[in-house]
Amino acid sequence: MGEHAFSANERRAVYRAIAERRDMRRFVPGAAVPDDVLARLLRAAHAAPSVGLMQPWRFIRITNDALRRQIHDLVSDERQQTALALGPRSDEFLRLKVDGVLECAELFVVALGDGRERHIFGRRTLPQMDLASVSCAIQNLWLAARAEGLGMGWVSIFDPDRLGALLGMPSDAEPVAILCLGPVPDFPDRPALEIEQWALARPLAEFVSENGWVTAPVPAVGLPSCPP
Repeated sequence: MGEHAFSANERRAVYRAIAERRDMRRFVPGAAVPDDVLARLLRAAHAAPSVGLMQPWRFIRITNDALRRQIHDLVSDERQQTALALGPRSDEFLRLKVDGVLECAELFVVALGDGRERHIFGRRTLPQMDLASVSCAIQNLWLAARAEGLGMGWVSIFDPDRLGALLGMPSDAEPVAILCLGPVPDFPDRPALEIEQWALARPLAEFVSENGWVTAPVPAVGLPSCPP
């Protein structure tokens, strides 16, 4: 263990937040997030790593009820289009609850900011690193929310052009997430899509290989088994 390691209790708390984070769709109606908690969560998001320290994220807090309903309408429209694209699984998909836009205590739209093309450091060959940086900010917010006892859901079912126009975004900005945040009834012990039998998470061993790409990865030598 390195000299800069957290204490055992602190490490357990970090790993617990990671293990118990869930993509939430059900929220406690009428609940609220205290201002000081919301400020801590946004500071956690803003502390995320970003390539070239470009900080490409923008967080738009939605406090207007009519605007919230318009965002929900965009999600509902795309939900129908997604169902059509899924073909034989369309009815199964439509039975899933895919968002908590109308019920959550706080609603945010997260976007890639404008003027990103001027940032070259770390993006010359991998321009998508701006999106990777925003994803890190969202994950920071997600884990901090879990530590505060709050649930968060990442909604990606929307038309980005329509959402950008609705929020008056400049043409070179791009919405990437609708985040539903707030108190929840409980935290399931498994991902919701497993509970709903939509999909099953695959084990770590299928994603780790050594010294090159293999079609069917096998565990790297020395890879420890992970406790449940």
